[in-house]
Amino acid sequence: MNFLRLVLLLGGLVVCRADGAPLKVGAHRLEFTHEGEVIEVFTYRPPTYRDGPLFVIFHGVARNAEDYRNFAITLAERFRALVVAPRFDKERFPLERYQRGGLVDKAGKVQPPERWTYAAVPRLVARIRADEGRPQLPYFLIGHSAGGQFLVRLAAFLPTEAGRIVAANPGSHLFPTRERDFGYGFGALPPELGSDDVLRRYLAAPLTLYLGTGDTLVESNLDQSPAAMLQGGNRLERGRACFAFAAELARTRGWTFGWRKVETPGIGHDAAEMFAAPEVADAIFGR
Repeated sequence: MNFLRLVLLLGGLVVCRADGAPLKVGAHRLEFTHEGEVIEVFTYRPPTYRDGPLFVIFHGVARNAEDYRNFAITLAERFRALVVAPRFDKERFPLERYQRGGLVDKAGKVQPPERWTYAAVPRLVARIRADEGRPQLPYFLIGHSAGGQFLVRLAAFLPTEAGRIVAANPGSHLFPTRERDFGYGFGALPPELGSDDVLRRYLAAPLTLYLGTGDTLVESNLDQSPAAMLQGGNRLERGRACFAFAAELARTRGWTFGWRKVETPGIGHDAAEMFAAPEVADAIFGR
């Protein structure tokens, strides 16, 4: 399967009818269906909302999407934005289907693009756009911890219209190299998913690595496998190392580099604090 066919397959998922009225003011929930699976989505609409953007929020390993919606209320109010936070439960969406997006199964077999968890994202955006009656509603993808892992890998394999893809405090990264196997690099993937063209598109993606300089603790939720430890001893080291590696590759190859790195001082592995920090505006909207 070539990359053009991938784009066409995924693009075919984003035509959605309006399933209901615009999001209600305040905190609510809805459901939408992707490939036969019903996904719960927690929503927030500020009372002051007029025509602002949509923020799609991706939760951490605890699968606490409602909490993450609540953490993002500060973003919604500050930027007068809509918020939707889909919940990818652990029973149906274990590590292979969440942090790694369903690209490959447990046996390492590449899955059809329409089955990737990544493909649920444009479908959800299309649903909200249709319900709001705004087919060009601008949107931003924002994930923390496991949600950040989901987004760094999404940035490599899924073309989107997102204004920015913000990965906050990911526990591991996707280095743009075939010298490390997938999850941690592009090794062991078929050519259509690991070629130089894919690496080039990945480096051109509008990806922000949003790092808390206090996120240096090593605890049970941190991936401590040999492949992860090769990236750095903690989340801050890994984010800095991946950004430096990607920037140098783009420079030496003469490729467009769309990534940004934004750090917020003193904040640890805390989504609420990361979302409330002054630097989050630069992470989402900076150029």
